[in-house]
Amino acid sequence: MTDCDLLIVHAEELATPAGRGPRRGAAQDELLVLRDAALAVQRGRIAAVGPTAEIEAAWRARVRHDARGSFVVPGFVDAHTHPAFVATREREYDLRLRGVGYEEITRRGGGIFRSVDDLRAAPDDVLAACLRGHLRGFLAAGTTTVECKSGYGLTWRDERRSLELLAREAAALPLRVVPTFLGAHQMPREFRERRADYVRELAKEMLPEVKRLGLARYCDVFCDVGAFTVEEARAVLQAARDLGLGLRIHAEELGPSGGARLAAELGAASADHLIHADDAAIDAMGAAGVTPVLLPGTVFALAKSAPPARKMIARGLPVALATDFNPGTSYLQSPLLLLSLACAVLRLTIAEALTAATANAAASLGLADECGALLPGLSADAVLIRGTSHQLLGYRLAEGPIERVLCRGQLLDPRAFGPFASAA
Repeated sequence: MTDCDLLIVHAEELATPAGRGPRRGAAQDELLVLRDAALAVQRGRIAAVGPTAEIEAAWRARVRHDARGSFVVPGFVDAHTHPAFVATREREYDLRLRGVGYEEITRRGGGIFRSVDDLRAAPDDVLAACLRGHLRGFLAAGTTTVECKSGYGLTWRDERRSLELLAREAAALPLRVVPTFLGAHQMPREFRERRADYVRELAKEMLPEVKRLGLARYCDVFCDVGAFTVEEARAVLQAARDLGLGLRIHAEELGPSGGARLAAELGAASADHLIHADDAAIDAMGAAGVTPVLLPGTVFALAKSAPPARKMIARGLPVALATDFNPGTSYLQSPLLLLSLACAVLRLTIAEALTAATANAAASLGLADECGALLPGLSADAVLIRGTSHQLLGYRLAEGPIERVLCRGQLLDPRAFGPFASAA
């Protein structure tokens, strides 16, 4: 018998993508499903997965957690979020219900600009406290890996402090955070009449400092109607690629912007939103290995048409999901509600949605060999959810009761965020 740190036993069911991401086509709909399941954890990694009787016969642990009454899935991976903000924008939601469009709200000084004004005025301790609360919220909801963008500063001072405070707050939690520089979120008001100067500042001044200071793994650009043009986005992303940063891009959300084709041209890791992606863009992304990251929470909140998710899967693209957590257009952190929206709005199957929010999302972040599935050797990241079957995901529209979150081998009570483990 082999010793390990933790055994989780007698789960009603364990459901996981059957392989490491990215999972494409029919494989995105395939799960490994075990009844009365167990997993062994050693030094923060998954040591073994299997039926409880088999695992208990082979492994002995200092700590044993009985998961009866719960099913287990991989820790969720949220591949697109904007947590560096200090105030919500609920009034804008009411304005949209009254017929005021996203672009008109922006012209009135709302939208991203409202959040920029709020962040620039906030002292470091206020911004840090907001980031802390947002990161803890992800973990409580069952997210164990999250991509976090800057983008509400739009000055070097405010973009830098957003990323530095993000790193500081992330270091205090087991949550895995992937930082992304989004200085090209919107053209700042002060550069409205000299756009080329801001693009040059991003490419020649900010990005080299982001790289030198190790503040981000990725660079993102909002390439869409009313934001950055294809030519502007190309200049920023090429500079980021030359510095060795990975590329992500907001594309085709508000209109057919050309951003998806640009993602394919530059070999970006992901193109996100994609409401207006056409067949040519989908084929180009597929040929270039670009992961489509779809954001049904934003579709729902903005009452937009859904992106062509079924077409993307049929053409072999590894569809991923994310919340787009932000203060204006998707105030959503729950991956369980995200999966419900993916099934109802995008028409994904439950298995496809689970794979999209775990293995494929991890692969889009370059973490396919680290997380996203419950397989030996991967990080011990899992969520224990009250119920008997993973098919409650999507079907159960309520966010759902999360019993425990396993994050890098630490078994946490989401209600308190203290490491939790029952005595053997």
